[in-house]
Amino acid sequence: MIPRYSRPEMSAIWAPQNRFRIWFEIEAHVCDALARAGIIPESAARAVWAKGKGPYDLERIDEIERETHHDVLAFLTHLAERIGPEARFVHQGMTSSDVLDTAFSVQLKEASDLLIGDVDHLLAVLKRRAFEHKLTLTVGRSHGIHAEPTTFGLKLAGFYAEFRRARQRLETARAEIAVCAISGAVGTFANVDPQVEEYVAQQLGLAPEPISTQIIPRDRHAAFFAALGVVAGSLERLATEIRHLQRTEVREAEEYFAPGQKGSSAMPHKRNPVLTENLTGLARLIRGAVVPALENVALWHERDISHSSVERVIAPDTTIALDFALARLAQVVEKLVVYPEAMRANLDRLGGLVHSQRVLLALTQAGMSREHAYRAVQRNAMPVWEGKGRFLDLLKADKEVTKHLAAAQLEALFDEAYHTKHVETIFARVFGES
Repeated sequence: MIPRYSRPEMSAIWAPQNRFRIWFEIEAHVCDALARAGIIPESAARAVWAKGKGPYDLERIDEIERETHHDVLAFLTHLAERIGPEARFVHQGMTSSDVLDTAFSVQLKEASDLLIGDVDHLLAVLKRRAFEHKLTLTVGRSHGIHAEPTTFGLKLAGFYAEFRRARQRLETARAEIAVCAISGAVGTFANVDPQVEEYVAQQLGLAPEPISTQIIPRDRHAAFFAALGVVAGSLERLATEIRHLQRTEVREAEEYFAPGQKGSSAMPHKRNPVLTENLTGLARLIRGAVVPALENVALWHERDISHSSVERVIAPDTTIALDFALARLAQVVEKLVVYPEAMRANLDRLGGLVHSQRVLLALTQAGMSREHAYRAVQRNAMPVWEGKGRFLDLLKADKEVTKHLAAAQLEALFDEAYHTKHVETIFARVFGES
């Protein structure tokens, strides 16, 4: 991922030095397990730890790989140069995938922890802003068209609930990917005892893979990247909501515009939703990893490496992008400028039509058939769309309507508090009892 969309802590997980550190620790823990079993000398295991720790000479490793055309062998050769004669006990009974896949699990687990922390921060911001605007009346829209009144707090509470589900998905994905495989060629443990795998898993905070071939099954990874794709979808939904609310014709909320910020090189008046547009693009990028991850599941026999090039790209790119995007979204929501007066003006724009369903229900309860009630309400609503009067005035002038509902009854149906009477109940469902 390019530096523009990267944050240091997540990027560090995928840096070469960190990758080689994990590779080394896997090899060293295996040596410890073999020494405990009496297969190699304990002095050799100690020497591996003492002499093999990084930082590593990245240029030297690259130089060796140019000759060997094998990344793990290049690292092991560099390790042998550092350790000396005891290096003959390193990688005993193992295959490259034992190192690569187990290290990949560690990296994905560490990345998951950061992403879960990012979601926690976003949840805290959404909760605070939701309570701030719990009763800020606004219009709800379906198909982009005015529907009925809601509150801006309810909008944000809905996103809070969605990202709480996102957190649960990330926790599930973390648990599924946090597995260790030290099972040797084709996964039979012929040259390395299963207890070695159990020991290494324990040291790394992983669970042993119940059955590997020569690799950890890629359905685990597919589920992980699919979870990231769903989180990205939720992220884009909130970003899109903000973008729509910032449109000039709506302008109910907008991204914070900092002093000195410029919106356009040509038009000095512009204040554009650039951050949420950026988030929409990043969400597309993250979701783009899902199909390749799914296609990685169907590998040949006990293994091939068609998945390798895919994972070398999508793992850092998607986790770095989602980490950046979640942090940016939290910042956008934290600083979001909300315009309750504009919300009120937009709510009133259709002259009271947002109360049409309540009038319809009242007419049916007063004895009119639903079909006749619908026609009566609609024939009074349509002129309002064309700017010909206000809905309540037209209803009062309709003899068929007033035959069933008196003027005072009609006026009562336009009470906006009717639409907010269950806000506390919904908030209690989402946030728990206060």
